Amino acid sequence: MADLIPDAELDCVGLFCPMPIMKTKQAIDNLEVGQILMVEADDSAYEGDLKVWAKNMGHEIVRFEREGTMMTAYIRKTK
Repeated sequence: MADLIPDAELDCVGLFCPMPIMKTKQAIDNLEVGQILMVEADDSAYEGDLKVWAKNMGHEIVRFEREGTMMTAYIRKTK
């Protein structure tokens, strides 16, 4: 999946709960079904919040990477 190209990108670095999830929702709402959003965040709560939010909303976390405190998530809009 090294060639995964997002349709939109969102920078949430420096933002803290609940802002990263709120901004993720806003960005996903602007995409078409099947498109992928890439989010970069450094809030330690983001990974857990994202998993719960994606499951509840029905969106797919295609890839999740963590390097130190930096997280990168690729989320596919499914509905």
